[in-house]
Formats: sequence, C-alpha cells, structure tokens
Amino acid sequence: MQFLTSLLLAATAVQAHYTFPRLVVNGKSEAADWSATRKTKNAESKQGIENPTNGDIRCYSSANAANIVSVPAGADIHYISTQQVNHPGPTQYYLAKVPSGASVTSWDGSGAVWFKISTTMPSVDANKQMTWPGQNEYKTPAAKIPKTTPDGDYLLRVEHIALHMASQANKAQFYLACSQIKITGGGGGSGSPGPLVSLPGAYKSSDPGILVNLGTIQSAPSTYQPPGPAVWSG
Repeated sequence: MQFLTSLLLAATAVQAHYTFPRLVVNGKSEAADWSATRKTKNAESKQGIENPTNGDIRCYSSANAANIVSVPAGADIHYISTQQVNHPGPTQYYLAKVPSGASVTSWDGSGAVWFKISTTMPSVDANKQMTWPGQNEYKTPAAKIPKTTPDGDYLLRVEHIALHMASQANKAQFYLACSQIKITGGGGGSGSPGPLVSLPGAYKSSDPGILVNLGTIQSAPSTYQPPGPAVWSG
C-alpha cells in the first residue's frame, strides 16, 4: 500500500509540472516537439528549477536543436505546454542575439546578452481570486517580438515562475525553454535592446519577485515585482 501511495504521489507531481516543447509564431506551430526548441533535460521528469543562480536557469541544460524558426519582427509568439500551467506566477520572455561568427544551433547564450521583451502581472477576478495570464491553460500567454528588434539569429527564452511555494527560499519553481530563431524585418535594425543581463546572474533567491508570499499581495496585485531587468519594448 505504501508503494502504491508513493507511485500515486509521484504521478500527481509530474502532472502538476510542465515543459514548453513547441514555439508558435503568428499562429503557426513548430512541426514537432523539440524541433527548433532545444530539448531540456527535464523533458521527461518535467521538474522545475528551484535555485535561480544555477546554470540550468539559462536554457535548462538543453540539447541543441536541428532547426531554426523564422520570426518576423512584430510577430505574436507563445509556447505549447505539455500540461496545464496551473501554478500562479509570471511568464517572461527573453531574447539573446547570437554573436557574429557563432551559430544559433550551437551557441550557449553565455554572457551579458539577454534582454527581456515581456512579462505578465496578476489581477483579481470577479470572485476576488488573484490570477495570472495563462493560468490553467495549455499554452503560455502571447507576447510580441518588438518591431525594431535588429535582424539576425537569436535564442528566444520563455520562463514561467511558479510561486505557489515561494514564501520559502529556493521554493519558487522555474519552468523554461529556449528556441533557435531568425528575426527578420526588424525596422532596419534601428532598435537598441537592453538592459542586457547574464543568465545565471540576473536573479537572486532573495529577489522580491522570487521570494514572495502571494497572500501579502492578494489585495494589491500591482505591487508584485517581476524579477530580472526592465522590459525592452523597442
């Protein structure tokens, strides 16, 4: 009986977790899971990252993908989730431009190269419950690639930060993925993305958006402080 209970608990835990294996651009999905999105090492376990200073926070020690997705500047993007994203917390998107002479299919995204293009904030619904965009859906909230993003090859990174246990240090859970993309039509390269940060490096375990008691912001959701740099909107 104890063994059966353990199996049931393990199965429940996996069902509560998720990965993001497919990027969707202007309504068109990758042809298959992990096609241009790099397959993360938690693809089977679906476990989140709890220490935001760990090297896994960048792309979750993922294997390089075989393909590259073409993404027009100004496009709408989101990711398909393997399970329902049922935990409360923000979804954030980052870009990192591949340096000259490197290949998007092998570059690891190291250094102060990442800039944030989107984040989500909570609100209180008609039942006076605090909810987040994309909560209880099988996809992440949509975001736009800024129209003035310079043309070129990039890593696109999505993360959902589950905050249901975040009142304890290193108990927020990060679910994330990185995709290999080529941005085109970016306004002649007129944009200057920033601020640029490193991953790991942009987050600390004690950041107010990572170590947070959701009960304290229930009545004032606009006071939530997303971790990381300011959003660059182009």
